[in-house]
Amino acid sequence: MKTFTATPSTIEQRWYVVDAEGMVLGRLATEVARIIRGKHKPTFTPHMDTGDNVIVINAAKVKVTGRKAEQKAYFTHSGYMGHDKMIPFASMLAKHPERVIEKAVYGMLPKTTLGRQVLRRKLRVYAGKDHPHVAQQPAPLTFNESEK
Repeated sequence: MKTFTATPSTIEQRWYVVDAEGMVLGRLATEVARIIRGKHKPTFTPHMDTGDNVIVINAAKVKVTGRKAEQKAYFTHSGYMGHDKMIPFASMLAKHPERVIEKAVYGMLPKTTLGRQVLRRKLRVYAGKDHPHVAQQPAPLTFNESEK
């Protein structure tokens, strides 16, 4: 029996749309990262881009569990000594709700050339329920009830 390796002619990529309203941030991010990476397909090959494109809508309505809404903070640094910033989760969700989901998903993708240059482009996040990707005919993607 031979080990299957995907080739560009055998890769088929689809589009999915996910409604993030009322979903827990971490559980949503793990499922989205799995689909972007292509691990849900039997043709998964680690060094090839076999994943699908994902559109996340209603990013502003995502929730977190426990006290993360008060305690979670995002770290940024300018490169100068002492110029680090901690942005609280609540203010990041209020100003830039797309970045909350993007940072969660990007943290779960591989830190390789494939992850940085190819897989990051497969995620599109929108704060509201409208998105400009109607021409791609995205299929709605739902998760188990236990993952909400």
